[in-house]
Amino acid sequence: MFNYIVKRLLILIPLLFLLSVVVFVIIQLPPGDFLTTYISKLQSTGMVVNEEYIQALKIRYGLDEPLYVQYFKWFSELLQGNLGYSFVYNRSVNVLLGARLVTTVTLSIVSLVCIWIVAFPLGFYSATHKYSIADHTFTAVSFFGVSVPEFLLAIGIMYLYFQSTGQYAGGLFSDQFANEPWSLAKFHDMLQHVWIPLLVIVVTGTAGLFKTFRANLLDELSKPYVKTAQAKGVPYLRLLVKYPVRIALIPFISTVGWLFPTLISGQTILSMVLNLPTIGPLLITSLKNQDMFLAGSIVFIMGAMAMLGNLVSDILLALVDPRIRRSM
Repeated sequence: MFNYIVKRLLILIPLLFLLSVVVFVIIQLPPGDFLTTYISKLQSTGMVVNEEYIQALKIRYGLDEPLYVQYFKWFSELLQGNLGYSFVYNRSVNVLLGARLVTTVTLSIVSLVCIWIVAFPLGFYSATHKYSIADHTFTAVSFFGVSVPEFLLAIGIMYLYFQSTGQYAGGLFSDQFANEPWSLAKFHDMLQHVWIPLLVIVVTGTAGLFKTFRANLLDELSKPYVKTAQAKGVPYLRLLVKYPVRIALIPFISTVGWLFPTLISGQTILSMVLNLPTIGPLLITSLKNQDMFLAGSIVFIMGAMAMLGNLVSDILLALVDPRIRRSM
């Protein structure tokens, strides 16, 4: 097991290098660059932009050098923990991401834990009480959660909240706390606003997880080994937890790698609708404005988190499923 983990970690090194190359190429694929977009905006306002000014901007942003030179400069800075400079925000990418990273990861982790706490018990009860009133009720609610998009549900809740209180429901903080350092008062203010995005994420996320877990568990409960164990007198609850539930969880463990990038990017569309200070809207803005260092850094971090998530997923699968351990 230890040798397997070390081998996978060593494989990550060339993969991260290839990821950086792919990310840089993708960011450069759209025609033009940030400077082209910026000059077009200046000209649309009637400003005359001469060649000297354009050349000065190229030197300022390092766009006067060949692409391979720009890449190696960006990658060497990346290895030192410097993610570059944002053209749009005129700030360091480290500062921009650091200001939103805590909020993004906290919201994602709390939402994920709430989804698991709600979905697994409901899926377990629904599968073990097949076709009961509770099963039909949970299934009907899950169909609603799966079919309604997050942004539409968020808009509906915001409308109802405004109609009942007359207050805007977007954002995570009130105006007086938005730019203030963290304190007990700011944390209390966040708790008064966070319930709306949390409710939307939990409703839609729980629905899909509930349906998948219920289907997996029902499939396991219908297999012969369950009936054989019951016939031999194995206690039903112990049988469920030790075998069918454990096997039904394997598909979720195998997708843990998908969750790691989500912790960083957050719910992008939902964040834009609810005006949440997460990293997702930053990525959209950087891509629209061809802010190469900001966009490239975010995409690279998400790709690296996906690779790390796959490693964690494989390790967890080996711990849960003895068949995988034997094949190592």
